[in-house]
Amino acid sequence: MSFDDTIAALSSGALPAGIAVLRVSGRQARLAMERIAGGVPEPRRASLRTFRDGTGAPIDRGLLLFFPAPGSVSGEDLAEFHVHGGRAVASAMLAALCALPGVRLAEAGEFTRRAFENGRIDLTEAEGLADLLAAETEGQRAQALAQAEGGMRQLADSWMRRLLRARALIEAAFDFSDEGDVADDVSAGVSAEVRRLAAEMRDSLSGARRGEIWRDGFHVVIAGAPNAGKSSLLNALAERDVAIVSAIPGTTRDVIEVRLDLAGIPVRLSDTAGLRETGDVVEAIGVERARRALDEADLVLHLVAPDGENAALENRAPVIHVRTKIDLAPQGLPANFDLAVSVRDGRGIGALLNRITAAARDKAGNPSEVVPTRLRHREIIAGTLEWLEAYDPEHQPPEVAAETLRLAADRLGSLTGRTGVEDLLGVIFGEFCIGK
Repeated sequence: MSFDDTIAALSSGALPAGIAVLRVSGRQARLAMERIAGGVPEPRRASLRTFRDGTGAPIDRGLLLFFPAPGSVSGEDLAEFHVHGGRAVASAMLAALCALPGVRLAEAGEFTRRAFENGRIDLTEAEGLADLLAAETEGQRAQALAQAEGGMRQLADSWMRRLLRARALIEAAFDFSDEGDVADDVSAGVSAEVRRLAAEMRDSLSGARRGEIWRDGFHVVIAGAPNAGKSSLLNALAERDVAIVSAIPGTTRDVIEVRLDLAGIPVRLSDTAGLRETGDVVEAIGVERARRALDEADLVLHLVAPDGENAALENRAPVIHVRTKIDLAPQGLPANFDLAVSVRDGRGIGALLNRITAAARDKAGNPSEVVPTRLRHREIIAGTLEWLEAYDPEHQPPEVAAETLRLAADRLGSLTGRTGVEDLLGVIFGEFCIGK
């Protein structure tokens, strides 16, 4: 990937559409406007132009906008061509643009990568933008927008400012210890600040699971003995036929997952193999996968049919005990059960959805809360915290104490992309689509 090239791409999504927007970013953006549209318009003002190919033949008539560097989304000269959203029109425009010297098709995420490289956004804002593009629920949108607009960056920047000040003070304490204007109690003040920073980072890490729920989903596992009605309930909650339903025990051999939007909260609903001892090799693999899913669950629906076994569960997550097939045993809710449902006539399904939604809302919290949303965030904050907890000026030489704070700052800097992230950039920006 070369940043000397000028890049072009369709940036407005799948075709056909009413309008297609093609972006060109880089040194040759002005040349592209001159050759294709006959000139460069006034910055940030739409201009109606006829767009032509290299032979002078018209391609389409549409709007042209110009955003000069550094005030564009990429930090470079950027042109936008708004044309009719037919496949042939967009294809002809891209062909004409890429025929120009120094212009090529953009790679996935390259516009956003250039914005990062040119200081328009930091790494957490880029990740928030990727999450915003992938958001499926209202809660995911709110969380991603908060990060894309700099929520995590602002928190990390505040930590970094305080950490750098602590470093400066502790280094001044031993570099200028013979100067009269360096207070004797500097080290004590720094230690107190380091403890406060460490406490704030521990609090942030404690909210990481909430961030992961909004990003990846609240995980609900349906478990129970064979023929407890697990697959039927999955289909009822998903309102479509996702899993095969059969009277033959052991039909489900793998974990089947669907995603739901419950009051804006993303929910991952997993149907699992019936829990029992079995000599069938394939079914035994399914049972083992079911037990692993139980270990990872945020909530478990433990299903028991009127004539079925009550499978023993081994899990740490909260459990909702559900009596299924109540149309076959209408005597009411038996003891030791939280709910009774029938997928045949729909009884209890609404109440069960309400219980799942309440549990998800309770664990997810506020989607706009600034908490770590990715494993990368957690690992960096935890790594910074380790260095802060290693800071011990009472038992360390001053130079070692100062070096400990420097290492903490270096680790924290990788959160926003200031240090040590080169190997990660291809992975992060590879999440984006072409043209973003």
